[in-house]
Amino acid sequence: MSSAARDWMSVLAEHTRVVSDLEAAGPTLDAMAAALLACFRAGGRLYILGNGGSAADAQHIAAELVGRFKHSRHALPAVALTTNTSSLTAIGNDLSFEDVFARQIEALVRPGDVVWLISTSGASPNVLKAGAAARERGAVLIGFTGREGSRLAALCRHTLLVPHAASDRIQEAHCLAYHYICERVEAAAAGGA
Repeated sequence: MSSAARDWMSVLAEHTRVVSDLEAAGPTLDAMAAALLACFRAGGRLYILGNGGSAADAQHIAAELVGRFKHSRHALPAVALTTNTSSLTAIGNDLSFEDVFARQIEALVRPGDVVWLISTSGASPNVLKAGAAARERGAVLIGFTGREGSRLAALCRHTLLVPHAASDRIQEAHCLAYHYICERVEAAAAGGA
């Protein structure tokens, strides 16, 4: 183990501090859930995207909504734009990596759809370009980012900005937050609220 490695209690304490700093995020997360419900009730779709671990989170969110989170209910139209390797590699090769999400948004997104942008830095060029394309198409933008994510936040109607700079802590907070949103959306879709 590296001499720079921290012990478990230090890592756990840092995680706990980051999560406790989200105490005031409830109204923002509720607004995100309400935006998703309004979109679904109007016949719209959710498109989710990000790079690396955020791409995995995009797929996780889509799976919770299309499948089920905790309760049986109808499938909800959620698509992770991170999964079609043929499109991703063709667009990346023929256009540029900055276009891998924006081009899909150009093809798929309609006014009133929701586009959920995930970037721990808030500065990923392909995510920002996708956000700009989604706004042009009349989508509602949700952003998940970290402390330095002001560029992403400026594009979005609703933003969760986790007050930390390390990707791992930001992603842990994002996971807790999107599970909360999925629970709220699912409860409403199942007739609970």
